[in-house]
Amino acid sequence: MNNSKLSDQLTSWIDGHFDEEVGFLQKIVRIPTDTPPGNNAPHADAVAELITAWGWQAEKHPVPTATVKEYGMESITNLIVRRKYTAPGPTLALNAHGDVVPPGEGWTKQPYGGEIENGRIYGRATTVSKGDFATYIFSVRALEALGVPLKGALELHFTYDEEFGGLLGPAWLLENQLTKPDLVIGPGFSYNVVTAHNACLQFEVTVHGKATHGSMPETGHDALQAATKVLQAIYAKLPDLKKITSAIPGITHPTMIVGRIDGGTNTNVVPGKVVLKMDRRMIPEEDPTAVEAEVRAMIEAAVAGLPGIRVEIKRLLLARALRPLPGHEKLLASIQRNAQTILGEAIPANGSALYTDARLYGEHGIPVVLYGAGPRTLMESNAKQADENLALDDLRKATKVIALTLLDFLAE
Repeated sequence: MNNSKLSDQLTSWIDGHFDEEVGFLQKIVRIPTDTPPGNNAPHADAVAELITAWGWQAEKHPVPTATVKEYGMESITNLIVRRKYTAPGPTLALNAHGDVVPPGEGWTKQPYGGEIENGRIYGRATTVSKGDFATYIFSVRALEALGVPLKGALELHFTYDEEFGGLLGPAWLLENQLTKPDLVIGPGFSYNVVTAHNACLQFEVTVHGKATHGSMPETGHDALQAATKVLQAIYAKLPDLKKITSAIPGITHPTMIVGRIDGGTNTNVVPGKVVLKMDRRMIPEEDPTAVEAEVRAMIEAAVAGLPGIRVEIKRLLLARALRPLPGHEKLLASIQRNAQTILGEAIPANGSALYTDARLYGEHGIPVVLYGAGPRTLMESNAKQADENLALDDLRKATKVIALTLLDFLAE
């Protein structure tokens, strides 16, 4: 258990430096990291420069430009900040991502303004997940300000490929053996700890036909008409997916959507090609190999026998599920205990329908849980929507909970 006096000093330091923490968050929110296009190295450079004010140094790990461009982005520099302490002990990493979905329409605030109104800070990524850049940095600063002997090490991982899948973010750091922590905390919300999440398969389905003049449709092969068969097959499957349920609290059933459709050349031309981009979420209990085979068979069956029609199915993403690993329960217990103290209520552990970078640590055998600054549900913060915002009180409380958890693991 934390020493009561140290705990009080820790939380008091956070209160005393909270304006500075909010100011830091405003600075990093005001640097756009829209992905696509994914020109994210400038944000990493700015974060690395900001932390020098505290005598810290960030290792810059740029992903080769050719690799990034082939992947569909413009620039990625991942950061590792290493804080090594005097006595032997565990290495605990805190990971948050700086890449974001583009703002989109409908904002009443500036998407990159960092405006504060009625106790909330507004801007893209205030909640997901630049807010936790601030949570994690200031929790570490609070811990070190105690001046007590510490053991083990802390690492801050600020990565820039979550929206595209994380393969050039945490996965790149892990596969290049730049880090191998014992435990990881990733970005989450203040009122629950996420210990598991769904998997995700994404496909690009290209339906090929033959374009022809709209006045003579019988001389071509209508790719859009064939694509409609694929859409009908996908939507007909949805009731069956609802019957497949997960035993993990917070996770319900698989889902499947078509998120984008492109095709045709002009109003008066029979479409010769239509492209569908689809997303199939899998509960942790499902086998991705079996699901992929099922989806491919469903699409091929939908267009089988249609004259002049050919379908091409390309997998865009396989994000595996996050499952609890031995050792995560220590992190979970500490966070829940400290959150009870700070929030005055018990917070649950559950699963999430989202997929995150956390799975990449799990795939390397590293126990990971998600906890950080945010509301009770994703929708309350408008995350990835217009007017995304973060309650400053949640930022303050999450910083305290993380700092107390670090004290649990790293105090001698």
